[in-house]
Amino acid sequence: MNNSGSRVARLIEAQLLAPEIKHFTFEVPGEETLAFTAGQFVSFTEEIRGKQVTRAYSIASAPDGNRFELCLNVVPDGYFSPYLFGLKPGGEITMRGPLGTFVLRPPVRDTVMVATGTGISPFRGILAEALERYPLQQFTLIFGARHEHGLVFADEFRAMEEAHGNFRFVPTLTRPDRGWTGREGRVQALVLEAVGDRLDLDVYVCGLKAMVDDVRAILKARGFDRKQIISEKYD
Repeated sequence: MNNSGSRVARLIEAQLLAPEIKHFTFEVPGEETLAFTAGQFVSFTEEIRGKQVTRAYSIASAPDGNRFELCLNVVPDGYFSPYLFGLKPGGEITMRGPLGTFVLRPPVRDTVMVATGTGISPFRGILAEALERYPLQQFTLIFGARHEHGLVFADEFRAMEEAHGNFRFVPTLTRPDRGWTGREGRVQALVLEAVGDRLDLDVYVCGLKAMVDDVRAILKARGFDRKQIISEKYD
């Protein structure tokens, strides 16, 4: 299917996951199936405050009929995220896509995934498919946030870890609340620990530019080829 043309996305429901973070479920009216590969993004366009504004958002789900999900944080002085946060069920928006190349690359090997904040979005859909499809490959997800409430979908990832022996979930906090018993610190510090002495892994990184660039530099210094480091930046 050619996803370059525009179509309409209709909001089904929106749920607040954490302060300033919402989970959205959309459908594409009139289409039985929205064809995409887990990890891709959609591009929304709307006229806001007299300006035509376009923003891209990673899909936070695996293919499911004509539905797709997003997870994003509101930027209070931004244009598009406050508009989406105010959208009510039944509201429609112009969409292009799904598009993008932040998807599992064949041949799929043992894989480390690194995310911060809403950079977790594409990994939710990717893992939902990959853990079933590639039972012989090992997957590790390092997910960083400031506070525990920022670890959106953490319960889902813990359930995946329980259900799949080939998956390890490593959440970490930079500002842990009292009572947190998990890892502390930035995701950068955990990357080499997850990689160990192996150079035959693929590493996928998603989040803000500073983190992505840091992880890429760490891995390149370790001896990884740039083709083994697949990244998506959110700024």
